[in-house]
Amino acid sequence: MKIIRWVLGRIILILDFATRPKKMNRDVDEQKKLDALLKNHSMYQFHTCPFCVKVRRYLRKNSLNIEIRDARNDLKFRKELREFGGKIQVPCLRIEKSQNDIEWLYESDDIISYFDKILQS
Repeated sequence: MKIIRWVLGRIILILDFATRPKKMNRDVDEQKKLDALLKNHSMYQFHTCPFCVKVRRYLRKNSLNIEIRDARNDLKFRKELREFGGKIQVPCLRIEKSQNDIEWLYESDDIISYFDKILQS
């Protein structure tokens, strides 16, 4: 089963690379405002997870710059995801509203909907 997952993961990455969307061009000042708004956002992911690829493609297409954290290979991020997010499930968006107010958003469709709302405002 591990071999099948490994092969499928590589196929997903190759297809992602071959069909990667172009970044959106937006005004420099507008991009800076968006980057500042997303400064306290980070996404926990596994590199070959198809749902994580879906969110990464959306981020690239819309030129949304957030920190991507590898929860599979970086034990620190995996531990954060388990302890503070409550479970090891990816993709997971960490939204730090303030130092004591952190929201953990799971599910690729929910994460994309969250960013859609930001882009519409």
